[in-house]
Amino acid sequence: MSPETNKHAETHAGAETKKNVRTPNETEPVAGADDGAHPPGDASDHEDPDAVGGVNVGSAGDEAAPGARAAPGDGKKTVIYVLSDSLGETAEYAVRAAVSQFDYDTIDIRRIPFVDDISTLDEVLVSAKENEALIVYTLVVPELSAYLREKSAALGLEAIDLMTPLLERIARRTGQRPKHKPGLVHKLDEDYFKRVEAIEFAVKYDDGKDPRGILRADIVLIGVSRTSKTPLSMYLAHRRIKVANVPLVPEVAPPKELYQVSANRIIGLTIHPEALHQIRTERLKSLGLGLSASYARMERILEELEYAENLMKRLGCPVIDVTNKAVEETASLILQMIRGGRIR
Repeated sequence: MSPETNKHAETHAGAETKKNVRTPNETEPVAGADDGAHPPGDASDHEDPDAVGGVNVGSAGDEAAPGARAAPGDGKKTVIYVLSDSLGETAEYAVRAAVSQFDYDTIDIRRIPFVDDISTLDEVLVSAKENEALIVYTLVVPELSAYLREKSAALGLEAIDLMTPLLERIARRTGQRPKHKPGLVHKLDEDYFKRVEAIEFAVKYDDGKDPRGILRADIVLIGVSRTSKTPLSMYLAHRRIKVANVPLVPEVAPPKELYQVSANRIIGLTIHPEALHQIRTERLKSLGLGLSASYARMERILEELEYAENLMKRLGCPVIDVTNKAVEETASLILQMIRGGRIR
C-alpha cells in the first residue's frame, strides 16, 4: 500500500524530517536499488511496484573529507545533495536517472527535503562546501531559489536548478503565473483518493481471491504463476486503474466471470518457457525448497503455458509477452493500449 494512504503519518514524518535537517550528519540518505527503491527488473510476481533503479549510497558518516572534490581514480565519492522545499522526490528521480549512466559506487546521493527557510539553506550550504558537493534542487519559492543560486556561486559550488527554467517556459506558453507553493503535487485531491481506491482494489482482488472483482475491474490480468500479475496490478493502481488478476492453473477451472466481461478488458501475460523455468528455480531456492518440485520442472511449465495460451485464444484477449521485461515496460504497453482505445 502506498505511504500516501496515511496523511497524518506523512505529515508527522515530514515535520520530523524538517526538524532534523540541520547538519551534515543529519542529511537523509537515499536508498539504492538493493533496498527496493525502484523498478523491478524481471518478470516475477510479488515484486515492489514502486521499485526504482538506484545507486549505492553511503550514510552521512561516509562523507568525504572537507574540501575534497572527487576526481577520477582518487577513490573518493562524488557527493550530490538533492534539495527540495517539499519531499524531494522529483529531484531525486531525475538524479537517479542521470546517475544510472555512471558507476554507482562512486556517487553518494543525499536527499534533504523541506528546505523552506534561509537558515536551513545556509546550514546545508556549509555541509555541501565541506564535501565539495554537487547541488541539485527543486525550490519553487523564487526567493529561496535565487538565494541558493547566489550563495552557491559565491562558495564555488555547482548548483543545478531543475524547476525554475521549466516554470518560466510553461508560464510563457500558458500566459499564467506559477503558484510558487511547495508540495502541490502531493496535495490530497480527487486523484489521490482514486489512487488509494485503486490500490485497495488491487490488494483485495489479487491472485483470484474474489472473482467478483473481475466484473468490477478496469483491467483483468491473467497468466500462469510468476508472470508479473501482482506487481503489474499494483503499478497500474498507482495510475488510478483498478486491476484484478487471476492465476491460470490447468487443474483449476477459470472463474465464470472471465467469460462475462469484454475481452478488451482482459490482458493475457505469457513468457518464454526457459525464462519462466529460471525464475521458478530461483524462487524455490529462495524458499529453501528442493528443485525437484513440479513447479519448476520444464514439462510442467510447458503444460501450464499451453493451457494458458489456449484459454487466452478462447477469450480473444490481447496477449503481452513479459519475457525479460521490467514491470514498467509491460505497464507502459498496457497504458498505450488504453490510450489507443484497445482496452475500454
